[in-house]
Order: sequence, then structure tokens, then C-alpha cells
Amino acid sequence: MSIWRFYIIFRTLLTYGLDDLIPKRFQRWQFKLLRNCAFWLKNKYPDEPVEVRLRLALQSLGPVFIKFGQMLSTRRDLLSPALAEELKILQDKVAPFDGRQARELIAKAWKVDNLDEYLAEFDETPLASASIAQVHAAQLHEGAPFAHQDIVIKVIRPGIAETMRADVDLMKSMAQVLAKVLPDGKRLRPVEVVKEYQKTLFDELDLMREAANSIQLKRNFANSKSLYIPAVFSDLCRSNVMVMERIYGIPVGDIDALKAQGTDMKLLAERGVEIFFTQVFRDSFFHADMHPGNIFVSRETPEEPMYIGIDCGIVGTLNKDDKRYLADNFIAFFNRDYRKVAELHVDSGWVPRDTNIEDFEFAIRTVCEPIFEKPLAEISFGNVLMNLFNTARRFQMEVQPQLVLLQKTLLYIEGLGRQLYPQLDLWKTAKPFLENWVHDQVGINAIIRSVKENAPFWGEKLPELPDLVYDALHSHRELQHQQQHLIQTLEKRNARPSLLPQIGHVMVIAGVLVYCLKDQLAAGIALAVAGAACWWVSSRKK
Repeated sequence: MSIWRFYIIFRTLLTYGLDDLIPKRFQRWQFKLLRNCAFWLKNKYPDEPVEVRLRLALQSLGPVFIKFGQMLSTRRDLLSPALAEELKILQDKVAPFDGRQARELIAKAWKVDNLDEYLAEFDETPLASASIAQVHAAQLHEGAPFAHQDIVIKVIRPGIAETMRADVDLMKSMAQVLAKVLPDGKRLRPVEVVKEYQKTLFDELDLMREAANSIQLKRNFANSKSLYIPAVFSDLCRSNVMVMERIYGIPVGDIDALKAQGTDMKLLAERGVEIFFTQVFRDSFFHADMHPGNIFVSRETPEEPMYIGIDCGIVGTLNKDDKRYLADNFIAFFNRDYRKVAELHVDSGWVPRDTNIEDFEFAIRTVCEPIFEKPLAEISFGNVLMNLFNTARRFQMEVQPQLVLLQKTLLYIEGLGRQLYPQLDLWKTAKPFLENWVHDQVGINAIIRSVKENAPFWGEKLPELPDLVYDALHSHRELQHQQQHLIQTLEKRNARPSLLPQIGHVMVIAGVLVYCLKDQLAAGIALAVAGAACWWVSSRKK
């Protein structure tokens, strides 16, 4: 299957004449030989601009390649304006499938013969069509037991899973080869990255998961003035069908319409940054597919603009360690404390332990110093990314698959901010938020929150405390006898007295580990007491 899919990709690229994109100086004799051998695969669209041909090729290859084009469309600093505009079509204007087939899929999912049992209207012409699903407008019956009558119904494309599976199988094969043949194969970890991408892609095929994500995000931003998530009608959702409230916002990419209604573009851009960091650090639950096709702006209160987020099929999460590490890194970057950045990378294990801190610090400073105190419009992120890649290769920094979604989302956020308000000071907007978050994690508020979180556990253990103390004392007496026997044995073997403090140290540490890892309070106390006894005996012998 992978070999056949590889041929399909190769044929598509040549059929759309995309070999024209390869600069002549890179067309070695091997490529020319391969191209001449495939003489029957001629460019069928010679009169179309190369930007159109690239978009059509990505669209024909399916969702994996469409999503790649979606991400590229947000990077207007790296692409020509014509190519960026053409790839923008992939965000929500992919060729749709037949609306009558969508009606049949919905009826089958709801197990009804006729949609009229639920719907007063159904528009077979889709509102939007994306790589994995398309959306139709509908209206519920007046007597339907829901708060909103105007709805949209999202339907998974038929047969899309097989195409995605073939693409992912091919990507796995290519990743395994790259991991072996590339000098940076081990550091880039392509196999792990593809596995993470596979999970993300196939999660999108389950609309029940997307419905749950939407409900969670809506709860996280309840009563927020910055972000609104449409309501989900969970009773009508199925694995391939999702029903939600219809919204009437302005697409975030329609800059002219936003300006025409008097939208505060600066505040809109700043709120986009704040929303992202709030999702990542406050909630550990962030929308990871924030391309312009999934984001709208409310038509109400343009002076206090509110985002509307849809398509929550891809979300990312971070654990406590990742959040703290990222926040510390961001703050160190903002403070230009490159020594701290280098130390954090070493402490986290992302670069080898024997890395020279001074050299690493200097390399980071060389890359990052030029970008500070500049608006987005003046920052060449293409050059920065290239320099960072070279730095990573020099210091054997490994790619972290769990952060791939976060990195992709950061690209979306940066591209979106560039479109909305090129003068946005990204650093000034994000720094206060991160400093407050870190302070909240280590200050008195963190202690109070920890006490509240652990109160139910201690409330449950409190009645057991007398029994635990009795068990600990009983275990302590038994261990005392064992310890006395051990000391006598060591003395008979002329063991050096200095061993006793070491034994005591080990026993105390063992007691702490037994309690923390195994939740055995009695055994932990007994081991710690026995260790203290070793120290006491040692001091008396001295």
C-alpha cells in the first residue's frame, strides 16, 4: 500500500507540473533520469499559475497534504502573496462532496428514514468544506427541545479514513528511512513525530471527541469577553455527525470587513495572544488547529472584539513539568537571560548533559537577540527558524514530539497576529501573563491551592491515623531488633564505624520513597526511624 501511495504522490506532483518548483541548480542527473523515465506523466495544467497547481495537487492528495497547505497559508512572511492567497482556499473551500450523500449519512447516523423528523430545513449546499468534513446549515423544528433553532451539521467525508491511513503508512515508512540515513535522524525523531501526527489526524475522525472538546473549551471560557465557543447539541452528535449552534461572525482573515465595522485591531491581536497563553498555561487544554478558517470575530461590540472558535477536533495538553519548563524558558527569553535558557535546556535533558553552557548560551544569544524590541512586521522569522535549526543541530537538541502541536499552534498564532496587527509587540503582551502564572505556581496561592486539592485525601486518612501510628510503632520495634542484629553482625566482622551513618542515610531515603511512591505511611516512618537510630548509634561510638 505504501509503494502504491508513493506512486500516486509522485504521479500527482508531475501531473500538476510541480517539478517546476525545484530550482534548476538542484535538479541532479538522478532526478532528470527519473523524470524522463516517467515521460507519460506530463503537466496537464500548463496554462495555470504554479500557485494554483500546487493548491490543486495538495487538495487532490487528501487531508494530510491539505493540512500542510493550511499551515503554510498562515506564513505570509515565508511565501509570496499569490501563493499565500491560493493556499488560503484550503482552509474552508475544499471541493465538497454531494449534499444528498451528506443527508443520507446524517439520517443513517440518527437512525431515521427522513430528516424531517428533526429538521425543518436542510441546505444541501455546504456552508464550508474542509479536508476531513463539511458543514451544512439547517434549522430545527419549532418544538425541538433545544435553545437554538439555527444549527450547523458537520459530516465526515465518506471513505476518508482509508486515504488517511494510506498516507500515514507511507509517512511511517519514510520516517523510518530518514531516521537511519539522515545525520540528524536521531535528534529529529521523525518516527515519534509521525506517530504523534497520526494520533492527531485520526482523533479528528471522531466527532464525539470534537464535541467533548468544544464543551470543555466553552466551559473554560464561560463568561469570557475574549473567546466564545458555540453550543453543542450532544444528543444529536454521533461519531461521524456533529450538531452545533450556528454563528454569524466575520472570518478573522477578512481584514477589510473587520476594519469596516471599526474593530479595534490592536486589541484583537493582543487578545489572540492572551487566549493562546491562557489555554496553554491556565487550562493545559488548547485549540491546536487555529488557522483562519476556524476563527471568526463577533459582529457585536467591535471596540471590544471577541473571537469565536470552531472546529475543536485537535486539542493539545501539557503536563505540569512541560508547562513550568516552557514558562521558565519564555520568561528567560523575554528577560534576555540566555544563560538561564541554556541551563533549562540542559536540566530538562533536551540537550546532552555534557553540553558547554557558555557555548550554548552564546549561540542562543546570537539567534534571539536581534528579534527583541521589534514589531512582527520587522522580524524575519524565516531566518530566525533557520538559525535555531542550525543551533539545534550543533548541540544535538532532540525534537520533543509532545510539543509538536504547541509548535504548530505558535506558527498559527504568529501568522494570525501578523495579518491582524503587524505592529503587535508579542513579547510585551505575553510576558506579564507568564510572570503572573509562574508567581501563582510558587507563591502562597499555590500552597493554599495544594492544601485544598489534598484536603479530601487527608480527610479520608485522618480517621486511620491512630491505627497507622500503632502500626508504625510496632514496625519500629521489629526493625529495632533487626537493626541491633545487623549492627552486632557488622561489629563482629570488624566493619568500619563510618558505614553506620551511610546505612542510616539510605534507610531514611528508603522510608521517604516508600511513603511517596507506595503510599505506605507506616513502613515509611519505620524505615526513617531505623535510619535515625543508625546515626544515633554511630554518634555514641564516636
